[in-house]
Amino acid sequence: MTNPAQIPSRYYLTTPIYYVNARPHLGHAYSTIVCDAIARRKRALGIDTWFLTGTDEHGQKIERSAALAGRTPAEFATAISAEFRGLWDQLGLTYDDFIRTTEDRHKRGVQRLFATLRDRGFIYKGSYTGQYCVSDEAWVDVPPGTPCPDCGRMTETVTEENYFFKLSAFERKLLEFYEANPGFMGPESTRREVISFVRSGLKDLSVSRTSFSWGIPVPGDESHVVYVWLDALANYITALGYGSDDPADQARFQKFWPADLHLIGKEISRFHCVYWPAFLMAAGIAPPRSVQANGWLLFDQGKMSKSKGNIVRAETVQAVLGADALRYYLLREIPFGQDGSFSFDALVQRYNSDLANGYGNLVSRVVNMVHKYFGGVLPETGAETAAEDALRASAVNAIAIFGPEFDKLNFSDALKELWALVAETDGYLTANAPWKRPADRSESDHAALQTRVLATAAEAIRIITALVYPILPEAAAKVWRQLGQGEISDAAKNSFLTHLAWGGLKAGTKFGEPAPLFPRAEKDATERMQNLEEENNRTVIESAAEKTSAAQSAPEAPASALSIEPSPAAASPSVVSVQPGSAGTAPRDPHEPGDHNLTQPTQAPVHPGQQVETVPVDAVAPEHASGRLSTSPTTAPTGGPLASAGQTDGPGAMAATAPADHSAPPQGSASPQVINIDDFARVDLRVAQILVAERVPKADKLLRLEVDLGYEKRQILAGIAQHYEPEKLVGRKIVIVANLAPRKMRGLESNGMLLAASLPDGAPVLAGFLEEVPLGARLK
Repeated sequence: MTNPAQIPSRYYLTTPIYYVNARPHLGHAYSTIVCDAIARRKRALGIDTWFLTGTDEHGQKIERSAALAGRTPAEFATAISAEFRGLWDQLGLTYDDFIRTTEDRHKRGVQRLFATLRDRGFIYKGSYTGQYCVSDEAWVDVPPGTPCPDCGRMTETVTEENYFFKLSAFERKLLEFYEANPGFMGPESTRREVISFVRSGLKDLSVSRTSFSWGIPVPGDESHVVYVWLDALANYITALGYGSDDPADQARFQKFWPADLHLIGKEISRFHCVYWPAFLMAAGIAPPRSVQANGWLLFDQGKMSKSKGNIVRAETVQAVLGADALRYYLLREIPFGQDGSFSFDALVQRYNSDLANGYGNLVSRVVNMVHKYFGGVLPETGAETAAEDALRASAVNAIAIFGPEFDKLNFSDALKELWALVAETDGYLTANAPWKRPADRSESDHAALQTRVLATAAEAIRIITALVYPILPEAAAKVWRQLGQGEISDAAKNSFLTHLAWGGLKAGTKFGEPAPLFPRAEKDATERMQNLEEENNRTVIESAAEKTSAAQSAPEAPASALSIEPSPAAASPSVVSVQPGSAGTAPRDPHEPGDHNLTQPTQAPVHPGQQVETVPVDAVAPEHASGRLSTSPTTAPTGGPLASAGQTDGPGAMAATAPADHSAPPQGSASPQVINIDDFARVDLRVAQILVAERVPKADKLLRLEVDLGYEKRQILAGIAQHYEPEKLVGRKIVIVANLAPRKMRGLESNGMLLAASLPDGAPVLAGFLEEVPLGARLK
């Protein structure tokens, strides 16, 4: 039982707001599920809880990605934001507010904050030249021509007139704040890293940009837009009503600020633990009480991210095992604050051992026996023995341990303790075997044992279910009904965790009908999830290809030669082989993309505080929803100019240079197949530079390349290992086909294709340039 005097009256927690450059994946879901579990427990303890999530929709990267997709930034952001909100609803997450940084309420609050900082003397105007990482939307302290130290993407040298925030004035104040508030940030590795960063010296921070327009205008100087991180961080207060003149908004802000918990990814700790409290201190606003960083979710030995192509969707797991299985795995398998590996095999194993064979099987056995032996009505316990006393003591101990561990974000340890009670209850049931009467036991003695054992086991299940409810809300609701306790959501509204104690399940309670809880996952569960994930990605890519192609404007008049257009472009797989005297033929992909209607952008609210209606996720056209929007992938038309791309690393494969087609007519003997200008306009050829080149293990022909397109880096697999030494390729400028759908080979994803001539013997010769050509320039 929890002491009510120790329970705070309100609690405000937030997820990071997610950047709308990609569809949500499991890494996004992890942070949001953790917050949802915390919010559910707080509410069940009677705490007035406000749970905020949302999307970050401004910045140069969004402006560029939208342009590549042929959409306005507002259309682009609306579609991706709807994907996030739709998924959170699909997973049953109980957020109280979903903030979009394109809403009027947010814009109003950001401009109020900027003006306050300027009026208080903490913002001044100046000029700055430095390296800017478009991917992270951050200035980085590295020399020109070097990649970002955080994400590894190439930085850009930018000279701008900016407004600057006097971050240097807060070095001592921040260090004093950290010392006075040791619980402000965690885990300990984050705390050490942040303190070291501040002690190394703080420089004033640029807080406006003039090189793009997709952002919130600086009040009084609309030629500038507010730096995206000042814009984004302010969501935590603008969502509560900061900047509003409405009394209701002001009351909400006064009630819930400062935030009790900002839950973030560890890669954005500096922004939340240095910049954010400094902004707030300068504005005269209290800093948040705690910023806690979760680790990365690793898949295929790397951080799950769109750019690496190693993402898993939460929908995939939900479709096969259910949302509760995903919630349990993430909180049980990954100690909070540490990096954690995800694999379908480990997920299925944990599901079967802990949920299907453990908790689910225990509930099924007990509820079915109560129905079988007592007509579904719980009997009196009767006189207890030492075995019942021991199980009751273990349950009381679990209540005492689970709550504090959970509240310290030690979810894995809390669940270990609770599942020890599951195992002990199951062992208690098996040891007493109420389903089996020995020959030397009388019927009356056996009936007494049955009542005692089943009533005791059922009460243990009630305790387990109440505690695990924040983590397994769907399963807990089913079990609560089977135990005859009604709706667990009603119990949570009545603060049932504040008075949780042994003895709450009373004799005479009518049990609900037994129902399966966690059916055992069959051997093909892993394969089904893998297939769903591959099909999901393929469908999105192909649908985006169809819509992108259809939406393209009329091509320019044919030209007699390729011209190079210096503009940012798009993403997606190896080597295109240009045969002497003949044109290769690319067969159309058998998976024909469907047609999708474009969704309309969300309208900004008319009145302050008005909720913004987002587009339903199932109404979002996939090319808007896809994180591969920036790739603008298209399927080569039949008879197009590209060589056929296979799916292996064997001869003729996508990553390999196709050998000379000796069956083709010799040069000059026949005219090549003719294509029209529309066909050619669909092929996006870009200038790129090779940054990394290395051989792929156990693949004689494959090289793994990392190339820089100026606006992004990507990985390409190319079948040129027998003709080029990897180390001699680094720094070379090449031409790639940028809008091919990604393909996986040897467990690696290839996002593009190299352009090369194919000599009569089949050897490739990479296309290049004599003049200096900017990265990302388009050939047309």
